[in-house]
Amino acid sequence: MAEPILTLENAGLRQGGSWLFRGLDLTIDARDRLALIGRNGVGKTTLLKLISGEIDLDEGRRAVSGSLRVVRLEQDPVLTGFTTLGDYVRAGDNPPSDHLLASVADRLGADLDRDAATASGGERRRAALVRALAEEPGLLLLDEPTNHLDIAAIEWLENWLDRYAGGFVSISHDRAFLTRLTKNCLWLDRGTLRRAEVGFGGFEDWSDRVAAEETKNASRLDAKLRQEEHWLLRGVTARRSRNEGRLSKLIELRAVRKAMTTGDAVSKLATTSDDGKTKILIDAQHATKHFGDRAILTDFSLRIRRGDRIGIIGPNGAGKSTLIRMLLGQMEPDTGIIKRAKSLNPTVIDQRRQRLDAENGVGKTVRDVLADGGEWLEVNGIRKHVAGYLKDFLFDPSVIDAPIDGFSGGERSRLLLAREFATPSNLLVLDEPTNDLDMETLDLLEEVLDDYAGTVLLVSHDRAFLDRVVTMVVALDGEGNSEIVVGGWSDWAALRKEKAAAARSNRPKATNSNAPATPKRAPAKLSFNDARELADLPKKLELLTAAVARHEAVLADPALYTRDNKRFTSVSAELDKVRADLAAAEERWLTLAEKEAALA
Repeated sequence: MAEPILTLENAGLRQGGSWLFRGLDLTIDARDRLALIGRNGVGKTTLLKLISGEIDLDEGRRAVSGSLRVVRLEQDPVLTGFTTLGDYVRAGDNPPSDHLLASVADRLGADLDRDAATASGGERRRAALVRALAEEPGLLLLDEPTNHLDIAAIEWLENWLDRYAGGFVSISHDRAFLTRLTKNCLWLDRGTLRRAEVGFGGFEDWSDRVAAEETKNASRLDAKLRQEEHWLLRGVTARRSRNEGRLSKLIELRAVRKAMTTGDAVSKLATTSDDGKTKILIDAQHATKHFGDRAILTDFSLRIRRGDRIGIIGPNGAGKSTLIRMLLGQMEPDTGIIKRAKSLNPTVIDQRRQRLDAENGVGKTVRDVLADGGEWLEVNGIRKHVAGYLKDFLFDPSVIDAPIDGFSGGERSRLLLAREFATPSNLLVLDEPTNDLDMETLDLLEEVLDDYAGTVLLVSHDRAFLDRVVTMVVALDGEGNSEIVVGGWSDWAALRKEKAAAARSNRPKATNSNAPATPKRAPAKLSFNDARELADLPKKLELLTAAVARHEAVLADPALYTRDNKRFTSVSAELDKVRADLAAAEERWLTLAEKEAALA
């Protein structure tokens, strides 16, 4: 039976004049993989701080096993006193070797030479993640670890955590991340912490059963608790049927979009119409953009139609924001043309939600933000009362005259979504909209996007959200190349694997020496050095694959970390290096094989 490494017994914490939670019990074992789930504002981050010992309990007991090192990933790390991000990372309780530090930083896209004083929020968060991982704690507390990471970095982080010898607790909106990694769920709801021995993939079934039971008992509870019943009905009980309906509709939209993309009549459509029936909002043809010697886009063509839901993906710095600005007319291509319908009326919501801060200062109320101080607003041509509209966005109507400067970050994000979706537009642009949103708000955002009659351009690294929302993916590789795939992120990932497999299977095979010669011009061949490298690569790949397996077998021993920490660190660093060598060798083999096939 697993030994507990940390416990909270009858834990209570006051916030202001009331209890944030009370009578809370929690046991964490050495290899636990826990998803901590709950709405914004229920105290998830505070609970992590209690677990880490950063704040003291008002009642109850916290017990830690032996010399357990607990590290919490900070959402907003304090860099005061540090010259560079590297100085901050190396100031941890267990400074790593330079080799391990450089390896982790490279995979997470963190520039450790960056000036700490001028680093962006995303750069600071990536540095904090490097520091947390490199300290190699026995218990890792992760607060939104995938924020500001691109998909490649998220996948690397998943692989790192998959072989991590310690336990971890993670708060995350990234469903794909939680589904792959977690084996247990903690649900913090209205001061109560529930635990289920299922990973996040089983959370909906479990939470549905809990919510159904609470709803059944709600009539026996006092009036105050009954007022909160809408959270259960809105956030949990109805989630299943809503999701199924949305996903069915999305599948139909993807099928229609695929037919439009491949149809012969598509090329005959024009963008000259300026009435409500305009079919094409933006038509990009052979657009190219360079910054100095670096290619951002090369020969990019895309027709964006009314009703499209387009997800734009790619590594950080690949040019996603540049593409958005070009499509909106804020920047012109170096070559090629981009036509826009005269009726184009975009609304842009950036990932920092700055428009709410810039346009609504201290003292503004919810009513001021949504209805300019009035009682009514118009949404998609329908007149709605502010109180009713607030319910649609999971707000209690009683906050109608509350000042927004007292709202949490999650509440402000939700209020901004409410305001922007009430703004007339036919194109909605969202830049990383899922950052810092809880699960209920993500479900709500999916619903609102489903009801939105216009076109959506979505920049996101959230794979599950892309799969549940978009009809088409535009993937940028950072070297000017782009790929357009009808479907979601999973469709693009599957196509990428198919192409890689096809390239391997299409490698030229040896021909029968007895076959009659065909009088054709001799095909071009690889250079001597390239041909020799291609011939040697299969053996190299075999050796590297075997080395990865050996190192993984060593790290599979759950007791290695505590028994021989130095060897655990050494083998982990070597495994990172071998994995990188293997990835580079596979990429080189694929490049040479494709080159050989093209020459032949």
